[in-house]
Formats: sequence, C-alpha cells, structure tokens
Amino acid sequence: MLRLLNIELHKLKYNRAAKVISIVYFALICFIALIVSIEFNFGGVKFRVADQGIFNFPFIWHFNTYMAAILKIFLAIVIVSLMSNEYSYRTLKQNLIDGLSKKEFVLSKFLTVIGYAAISTLFVFIISMILGLAFSDYTEVGIIFSDMQYLLAYFIKLMGFFAMCLFLGVLVKRSAFAIGFLVVWWIVESILYGLMKWQFFKDTNIAENVSQFFPLSAMSNLIKEPFTKLGAIQSIANQVNETIEKTYDVQFLDVAIVLIWTALFIYWSYAILKRRDL
Repeated sequence: MLRLLNIELHKLKYNRAAKVISIVYFALICFIALIVSIEFNFGGVKFRVADQGIFNFPFIWHFNTYMAAILKIFLAIVIVSLMSNEYSYRTLKQNLIDGLSKKEFVLSKFLTVIGYAAISTLFVFIISMILGLAFSDYTEVGIIFSDMQYLLAYFIKLMGFFAMCLFLGVLVKRSAFAIGFLVVWWIVESILYGLMKWQFFKDTNIAENVSQFFPLSAMSNLIKEPFTKLGAIQSIANQVNETIEKTYDVQFLDVAIVLIWTALFIYWSYAILKRRDL
C-alpha cells in the first residue's frame, strides 16, 4: 500500500497543473468562508451572512460540506488529468514494464482518490471548526460534535465522485473528453428523471424512487440542501402557511448506493485496463 501511494505522490510532486488546481480548490473554500463572514453596509444597514446562523453548531457541518461539495469538480479535473497523463506520457506502460500489475495500478489510483477525499474532508473540518468557534451561538462540546454524519457523507460523496472520474479517465483516456462525458452523464440522468417525473409517472414518487439509484443523483442525495433548515426560512414558510417537510439526515440507503457505485467504478476501471492492449 505504502509503495503504491509513494508512486502516486511522486507523480503528483511533478504535476504542476494538479498542484495549482488543488490549491485553487482549497482557496475557494476559504474564500467562500471569508465572504460570508464579512459585514456589508447597505444604505446604513449592516448585514453579515454569518449572523444568519449558518455558522452555528451543528448546522455548520451541514452547510459547509454542502457548499464545499459544489466545488468538487476542481479536484475531479485533477483525478481525470492524472489518469490521462498516464496515457499521454506513457507512464502507465512504463509502470507495467517495471513490474507493477494492472491491479496494483488501479489500486494506486484508488488510494489517490481516497487521499484527496480524506484531505478535503479534514480541511472542511478545520475550516468549519474555526468558523464555528468564532461565530456560533452554541459552543457546548455536545453540540459542537453532533451531526458529524455530514463529514462522513462528504468523504463518501467525494470518494464516489472521484472514483467515477477515474473510471471515465480510464475509459476515454483524454481529460477534456472525460469531463465532457461526465457532463453528458449528468444531462442524461436529468433527462431520464424529467421524463419519468413529467411524462410517464405523473403525480407519483416513482421518478424519485428510481433516480435515487443513478450514480450522480445518489451522490447528490447524500447531503441535501441545508437552506430550508434555517430558522429564517422556516419562519417565512410558517407566515405563508407553508410546511417544509423534508428529511435532512444522511440516509443509510444513499450511503450504500454510493459505496456500491464506487466499487463498480473501480472494478470497471480494472476490467478495462485488463482487457485493453497498452
């Protein structure tokens, strides 16, 4: 395991594009945190997003993981480019000549996927802890460390998404085409959901029940939007006699679906390499 990880770290060390994109990703997370913590003055009225409760424990775990997950496409580019570079620079063929098996090669890439997901999760944890301790109205230990399920969901979401990107990188060999394929996949899932929802199964929950098994939909369902949880939104809904009925917790079924897709993407990556003449 350590040998495989060292091989990938060596490749990352000399991949300037991967380092730049990774830095941009983590910088953007910090930038979002900075913007929402700045106090704005509109015509003498002072306003700060942080004062609306988004950095209160334990809500901050839900909010920050949801927002950070939106930026995951940056790290997806890194994963795809790492795979495409293997073909472009023929390092894949050289690794195999040097004695690395195809199974070990895929495992080394999967370790990179896990590593990126783990580092990103740790980073979000640290940022959330700092912001929470600075702005939260509730700082009791029991409250601070409640709802940590969202961090686990965030890690699983990134791992599944990066595994999918790895599979697409293996499948189409070129990073631009792989990202394009990812966009097409998302469009196809959206079209299928729309057809089921508005054309074939109107006024039923069949569309939701089926689409939850789509890979991108399953990843999206892991961390649901947090905004309607805010007290201000709930108050507005009550004033107009609307009730927001929604489950925000991380569901075991969603976790299981994403883990299954992750395993499938890694297996398919290996199956393609095993059959492909390199």
